[in-house]
Amino acid sequence: MSRKLALRRLGVFSIFLAPSRLRAFARSTELGLVLAAAAVGIVSGFIVTAMSFIAQQMHELIFGLNEGERLSSIMANDHVLLLVAPVTGGAILGFVLLILNRYRKRPMVDPIEANALHGGRLSLNDSLIIAAQNLISNGFGASVGLEAGYTQLASGLASKIGLSLQLRRSDLRILVGCGAAGAIAAAFNAPLTGSFYAFELIIGSYTILSLAPVVVSALAATIIARMLAGNNFIIDIGSFGTVVPADYIPALLLGVFCALAGILLMKGVAFIEQIARKSFIPGPIRPLFGGALIGLLALISPQVLSGGHGALHLNLDNTTPIAALIGVLLLKAFASAISIGSGFRGGLFFGSLFMGALLGKLFAYSAPYVFAHATLTPVIYAVVGMSALAVSVIGGPMTMTFLALEITGDFPITVLVLAAVITASLTVRNLFGYSFATWRFHLRGESIRSAHDVGWIRNLTVAKLMRVDVRTAPSNLSIDEFRRDFPLGSTQRVIIVDDNNKYAGMVLVPEAHSGVTESSDEGQSIVGLIKYKNDFLQPQMNAKQAAAIFDKAESEELAVVNDLVERRVIGLLTESHTLRRYSEELDRQRRDVSGEI
Repeated sequence: MSRKLALRRLGVFSIFLAPSRLRAFARSTELGLVLAAAAVGIVSGFIVTAMSFIAQQMHELIFGLNEGERLSSIMANDHVLLLVAPVTGGAILGFVLLILNRYRKRPMVDPIEANALHGGRLSLNDSLIIAAQNLISNGFGASVGLEAGYTQLASGLASKIGLSLQLRRSDLRILVGCGAAGAIAAAFNAPLTGSFYAFELIIGSYTILSLAPVVVSALAATIIARMLAGNNFIIDIGSFGTVVPADYIPALLLGVFCALAGILLMKGVAFIEQIARKSFIPGPIRPLFGGALIGLLALISPQVLSGGHGALHLNLDNTTPIAALIGVLLLKAFASAISIGSGFRGGLFFGSLFMGALLGKLFAYSAPYVFAHATLTPVIYAVVGMSALAVSVIGGPMTMTFLALEITGDFPITVLVLAAVITASLTVRNLFGYSFATWRFHLRGESIRSAHDVGWIRNLTVAKLMRVDVRTAPSNLSIDEFRRDFPLGSTQRVIIVDDNNKYAGMVLVPEAHSGVTESSDEGQSIVGLIKYKNDFLQPQMNAKQAAAIFDKAESEELAVVNDLVERRVIGLLTESHTLRRYSEELDRQRRDVSGEI
C-alpha cells in the first residue's frame, strides 16, 4: 500500500474518531467507560422502542389490527390475509437475500461471535442489515422474535462507539456487552435480566470491572424504554399463588422436560435447514416456501405468528384445555423451526418463553395425581417452564432466573425457577452441549461454545511463532555425508526433503553421530534415521493446536509446511517457545479481564 493511500484511509477513519481528550478519558478511567456505557444504554433504549414501534405498525397495516392489538392474539377472520402475508414477507426477504448473495461474500457476525473471535469488532452496516431483515420477518408474521435484531443493532452501535474511542480489546468487548444488556433490559423492562444476559452470553464472564458499565447501560435503556413506550414491554402474569416445599420435585422434573424439548427444537431447526440446503430450492426462494408453510399453520392458529407476545398473555390469562395447549405448542414449535430453517431472520428468545409457558401449564394440569402435595398452580409452573425452556435454548441460567424475579417480584418463585433452570442447563450441557447460538456456530464448522475471548488464540498462529532459518538436507544423503555436513554442535535437528523438495521427516544430529563407528556406516542411507515423517505443523494453526501436536508427536521441535499437498518446508517451531508465548498471552488476557492493565 502506498504512503499516500495509507494517509488517505487514515484520514477517512479519523472522521469517525472521538476527540482525543474524550478518547483518553474513556481509555484511562473506569468512569469514562461507565459514561460510554450510559450512552450505549440510551441508544439501546431508543433502538428497542423504535424497532418495536415499526414492527407493531407493520402488523397493524399488513394484518389490519386495531391499535395496540397483538398479532399472535388475533382471531382467524381473514384467512387469505393470514396465508398471503407471510408469503409476501418471504418474497421480500428472498429479494434482499438475492442482493446480499450477489454483493457480499463474507458471513455476518453476531455479538457472541464478535466477542469470542474479533475482540468486540462488529460491522454497523451488517447490524443494520440484520435488524432490517428481522423487522421484515417479524413484521410479515414469521414466527421469530425481535430480540436478535435488538441485540445485534445495539451491540453494533456500541462497537462503533468503542472503536471511535479506540478502546482496548477487553473494554470494547465489555461495551458490546453493554449494548446487548441495554437491548434485553429494554425489551423486557428488566435491567437485571439484561445485565446477566450480557455477562453470561455476550461477555462470557462476570468481573468487577464489567459490573458498573453493564448495569448502568441496562438501567439507562430501561428508563428510556419506559419513558417512550410505557408498559408495552411488561409481561403481566397476573395472580400466581404461593410456593410450597413439595413444589421443588415437580419443578426439577419440569426442568428436565424443558431441556429435552429445547434440544428437540434446536435439532428441528437444524434438520429443516439441512433439508432446505439439500433441496432443489435456491436460497433466496426458500423464505417464500417457508412463508407459505407458516401461513398454513396460521390458518389453524394465528398464535404461531410473530414472537408470541399476545399469545403468551392470552394463554396466561385464560384456562385453556389440555388438547388446545398441546396443539398450540406443537404448531408454534413447527412454525419457529420452519421460519428460521427457511431463512427468515430472528431468534427464539421470546418464542422459547412462550413455548415454555405452554409446557409449564401442561405439566401443572397433567401431574396432580403424581405430586399430590404440590400446589401445581398453572401460572407458577408457566413461569418455571418459561425460564427452563428459555435457558435450554438460549442459555444463561442467571439471566432466566432474574427474568422470573423481575416478572413476578416474588422470591419463593425465583428460587423455584433457579432450581429448574439449573436442572435444565445441566441436562442440556450433558446431553447436547450447545445453546441455540453455539449450535448454529457448530453447524458452520466453528468451535465456539461461549463468548469467552478465544480470538487471541486464533491470532497467535504458527506462522507468527515459527522461525524461518531452517537447515535442510536431501533424503539421498548417506550417514557419512550427513555427519560431514552437520557435525556435532552445529545444530540439533535437520529437516529432510525428498527429490521433489517435499518434507520427508527430521533427523536428530546427536543420533546420527552416536552408537556406531563412521566406517560401519559408510554408504548407508540417512533414511533409516528419519523421524516424524507425518508429524508437522501448518502456518494457519494456532498455538493451542500446535501444542497438542507437539504432545502427540513427543517432539521438542517440528517442521512447518506450507500445505498438505506441496509439503514445502517454510519454518521450524519449538514446543518451549510455543508454550511460553501461549502462557504470556494467556496471562495478559487475564490481566486485561481483571482490570490490571
